[in-house]
Amino acid sequence: MGTRKDSLVPTVLRGNALSATLCVAATDAERRKMRVPTRSMGTRKLKIVNCKLHYFLILLLFSAPAAAIVDTIDHVHPKIVKIYGAGGFSGMESYQSGILISPEGHILTAFSYVLDTDYISVMLSDGRELDAKLLGADPRLDVAVLKIEAEGLPCFDLSEAVKLEAGARVLAFSNVFGVALGDEPVSVQKGTVAVVTQLDARRGVFETPYRGPVYALDMTTNNPGAAGGALVTFGGELAGMLGKELRNSLNNTWLNYALPIDKIRQSVEDIRAGKFVARRDPEEVKKPRRSLDPTALGIVLVPDVLERTPPYVDRVLPGSPAARAGMKPDDLIILSGDRLVQSCKALAKEMEFVDYEDPIRLTVIRGQELLEFTLRSAGESKPSKRAQP
Repeated sequence: MGTRKDSLVPTVLRGNALSATLCVAATDAERRKMRVPTRSMGTRKLKIVNCKLHYFLILLLFSAPAAAIVDTIDHVHPKIVKIYGAGGFSGMESYQSGILISPEGHILTAFSYVLDTDYISVMLSDGRELDAKLLGADPRLDVAVLKIEAEGLPCFDLSEAVKLEAGARVLAFSNVFGVALGDEPVSVQKGTVAVVTQLDARRGVFETPYRGPVYALDMTTNNPGAAGGALVTFGGELAGMLGKELRNSLNNTWLNYALPIDKIRQSVEDIRAGKFVARRDPEEVKKPRRSLDPTALGIVLVPDVLERTPPYVDRVLPGSPAARAGMKPDDLIILSGDRLVQSCKALAKEMEFVDYEDPIRLTVIRGQELLEFTLRSAGESKPSKRAQP
């Protein structure tokens, strides 16, 4: 290029939602060939390039071959879905992302308030919008599984997911900020795994019940709508699920991270097998002659004034099984045994299947911790212990 200076021209590659800053052409002959107009600015010339550049230009950004990156993006996009549910007020976004994990329509996503509704919809990459139901969730890992009625869908096989080390180059797919609509492709971000670290080493700093390893990323994935998205290698291998928004309470910074698939795979399989399900088939188990109820355990829930009032503990009666076990006001009950309970009504209905004299295991969120209590209406109740993933 001799002594000529290159021109830095910002270009957006809309075909696959990648952005780049490109260094373009140099000689007068090349500019004439590309029909690049020039404009004098004193002794300097500003060369303005207005041309449609596509996948070839990615070569200037990635050390991996451009064709391989393009193939990966095209291969992964159909496996990512857009999820719409609860929210839409007080700054609460009503959307997030998901990963197809079976041809029959099982979707892995983050367990969040967006799923706290009976009306969840999923938008596929081809623009189809389908109703989804919450199959189940594991609050200990902040993961959930949805189900849509479909067949032959492109999907990831969780058993083929890979582990990553620090320095691994990755792509993050998600509907961040909800910018993609209909059949528009979701956003893609390129970066690396900065470090593999333990969230439990930061207890009290990040408000999450999950305590385990995460992939800390050097790209900004901690934004509305990104939760539940996919972290893949440049070769398109699934490695992680993008986590929910987490802010460091000490310095007010955000953590960009993904949960390793190998740490959540067993829980996902358990949900698909019927564990941590959201609701029970009334004909699945017969009710006992005398059922258990929260007041028999000394638990007084908050007033049930909404269709889905969260089952917060309002009061614990002195001397009751709940009091002896150590339950406290403001505990949020999320699991009854292995059954997910998202409302006061759901908890009461779940207890209808427990015999009055049998013990019951309740899992609650208290602050940043997940605690388990084993209670009996008659007999000794067991104190809390940390819930284990």
